Amino acid sequence: MQDGVLMTIQSYVAIVVATLVCVASENALAQANDDLPTPSPSQTPSTSDVRRANRTLGTRVQRALSKNGVETANVNVLARGGNVTLSDSVGDESQIGVASRVAQSVQGVTSVSNRLTIRAGGQ
Repeated sequence: MQDGVLMTIQSYVAIVVATLVCVASENALAQANDDLPTPSPSQTPSTSDVRRANRTLGTRVQRALSKNGVETANVNVLARGGNVTLSDSVGDESQIGVASRVAQSVQGVTSVSNRLTIRAGGQ
């Protein structure tokens, strides 16, 4: 009978310890998340913040195009809230498809509208 009582006590101790570990872990996680800024639905980004984000995204797309062999001298990149429009012209048809794929691969781009054309004479 003593063995049965001892096993029951050990089981209760194990349950209590497991419960305390779970509670402590949950509290630690809650405290770690308290350090993160909580966006408020009433706080909308300012117009200048939105413009800055759009310019930054457009610049990142332009750089990615250049790094991936797209001739960017006559390529115009317009970014608005993750939507990117490529316009003007490139030297040859193959660069049109490359430009779309590269632009879409840039972090923050949600859609690409490719309005690129081939320059007359391929230059």
